[in-house]
Amino acid sequence: MEPSIYEVPYGRSSISFELPPNMTGTVVASKPAEPVEDPQAAVQEALSHPVDAPPIQDLARRRGAASLKACIVFTDITRASPDDLLVPALLRELEAAGVRDENVTLLCGIGMHRASTPEEKLTKLGQSVVDRYRVIDNEPQNEDALVDLGVTDGGVPVSAHRAAVEADLLIATGLVEPHQYAGYSGGRKTVAVGAAGEPLIAHTHGPAFVDHPGTRLGRIEGNPFHEAITEAARRAGLDFILNVVLDDEKNIVCIKAGEPVETHRQLVAFARSIYEVPIPHRVDVAIGGVGYPKDANLYQASRAASYLFFAPTPVVKPGGFLIVPARCDEGAGEGVGEQRFFEAMRDAPDVQAILCDAREDGYPPGQQRAFVMAKVLEEARVVIVGGECPEVISACKMTPAATMDEALALASRELGSQLEALIVPHALLTLPVVRKEGAQ
Repeated sequence: MEPSIYEVPYGRSSISFELPPNMTGTVVASKPAEPVEDPQAAVQEALSHPVDAPPIQDLARRRGAASLKACIVFTDITRASPDDLLVPALLRELEAAGVRDENVTLLCGIGMHRASTPEEKLTKLGQSVVDRYRVIDNEPQNEDALVDLGVTDGGVPVSAHRAAVEADLLIATGLVEPHQYAGYSGGRKTVAVGAAGEPLIAHTHGPAFVDHPGTRLGRIEGNPFHEAITEAARRAGLDFILNVVLDDEKNIVCIKAGEPVETHRQLVAFARSIYEVPIPHRVDVAIGGVGYPKDANLYQASRAASYLFFAPTPVVKPGGFLIVPARCDEGAGEGVGEQRFFEAMRDAPDVQAILCDAREDGYPPGQQRAFVMAKVLEEARVVIVGGECPEVISACKMTPAATMDEALALASRELGSQLEALIVPHALLTLPVVRKEGAQ
């Protein structure tokens, strides 16, 4: 029996609500998986028995550990990867092999997001790591900080941060979860996008890639984005990954380390087994939870709406409502990409103009989120609940609502009676898959 009071994440807490009498609700959550009992021991076990690769200590010693330059690319604050657990474990392996502290660089894979703050570096790595090692951010627009790695057969210009490319041993952490473009994140993406130059990010996030039918949530095979980042990471010289899968409560449920391609493949197989959940048909209203850190700005929080829309089959019917509670205390977002998204959404007269301009003229990195959200808004209403920047939400062609009651009342007025709602408390993890026989 479904609950009468529903709850979804909101900031570091949650928001509770009831559905109106004319609306029935179904909660969709990822399948349960047993949390790793001792995460530190599990990380060590993964590092001691890597997939299709020698242990890091062996790799380092074979390459001359005493003079070896190592680079660990870790995820930025917008990713829930437990890097405070993963990075120290990797550093212990390098130290045990004899790699010198001064030859280790920790590179935050911000992609085109804003630079990480000192506080975020501490959160991600811990005080002792920040005090001991060189910690830097990717610089996607600084040509002097990048190495040109040529163009792939698919026409993707590849460049990556010099610290990564020039390392004798390149390692990446990551989180394997559904991803709008890559199908599943983690694996090669932390390096291939997180440590990339702007041209690669621009090309892989451009309209030709985003419009491609293979660029879908949960899809790896036949996905041009996935193929491009696989080649980019290979050219950058990615040797080894340490990645995790989390459950809805951010508990670690799977850890693997080793050769990037096969390790990621195994993690994706596990992730699919818990994240992909069948639903019988499309609904009128979908409510997607985000929570901290993704709901800090509209650029990231809007992913809940686009994930539900770009599931293998859109979760809501044409004209339906996508409701996302999100604080958005940073407004649209502070990075270059986030501001490009905001300006494109704000300055266009309507969503059709955003789509036409993008398909005719392309767009710079970051602005792809405007293109994606315009595709969503072309067919559905997006309501952001509890946002601290209602004027920004409105400027971005979305609808601000102070409360869930207000948002649900709006949906009821516009869609009529006898509505079905889908509540997805963790919309960036749980992937509702509409059964083919009931897709419409």
